[in-house]
Amino acid sequence: MASVKSQDLTPLLAQVRRIEIVTGRLVTETLAGEYLSVFKGRGMEFAEVREYAPGDDVRSIDWNVTARTGRPHVRRYSEERELTVAIACDLSASQSFGSGERLKKEIAAELGAVLALSALQNQDKAGLFIFTDRVEAHIPPKKGRRHVLHIIREILAFEPEHRGTAIAESLKTIVQVLKRRCILFVVSDFRDQGFEKTLRLASLKHDVVPIIIADPREALLPSANACLDLEDPESGRRLLIDASSTALLQRHRLSEEERLRKLEDFFERSGLDFIRISTDRPYLDPLIRFFRARAKRLRR
Repeated sequence: MASVKSQDLTPLLAQVRRIEIVTGRLVTETLAGEYLSVFKGRGMEFAEVREYAPGDDVRSIDWNVTARTGRPHVRRYSEERELTVAIACDLSASQSFGSGERLKKEIAAELGAVLALSALQNQDKAGLFIFTDRVEAHIPPKKGRRHVLHIIREILAFEPEHRGTAIAESLKTIVQVLKRRCILFVVSDFRDQGFEKTLRLASLKHDVVPIIIADPREALLPSANACLDLEDPESGRRLLIDASSTALLQRHRLSEEERLRKLEDFFERSGLDFIRISTDRPYLDPLIRFFRARAKRLRR
């Protein structure tokens, strides 16, 4: 688990508190109801057949039993009230990048807070996995405000032992740990390869929702009459880029746009609802669009 030096604890706790206040307001005013409409009521299990009573919904009449007994009977279902939300958060080295006010990992912490608080508001459990090229930390699902604060603090303070990303290997571990079906949010920039099959398999067991976090500077390199010395934060490889070459900068931009387009195409082909977040824009609108689009699709 993460170790936080005592002199760093005060600003960290202040940041956790700020996130709790900001995201708590968003959840209370906007997202709790959206979460309820999308994720609740989907786990309806058959409970019993009983005789019809005045006030019962006629749409619930079991016509087979009614015909067999000669008296109207209805089917009763019980809702699986308690759900589990699991947040799988990528904290590989590329997540410590941000060209604006916040790093990608700080956006991930706020998203984790929003999702965990939404679960808390609806009496559901929330848990956390932190991964790089392997799962490095796990907070088992629980309820309660203190537990949510623990999740936020862990994302912000965790110091990974590894720098790389291996989504496939991490997902294999996560699926082994999660015994019951859950809503699995995978928060990452998805700068990895070869994870597609494993992600599809995970979606057969769980309700998998990928959340892509991107920073605009990853595609739009600055133009300058000089060379840019770029370093891959995960591999350490360095590359000199002629920033005065418009054609070169455009090729880089198109390459990054193509990467994201292919990623989103894969999610769509796999039937996965995904959310794309940019560090330079508020994340509330993409979250609301996700919830409303999913609710609309589920009503069909």
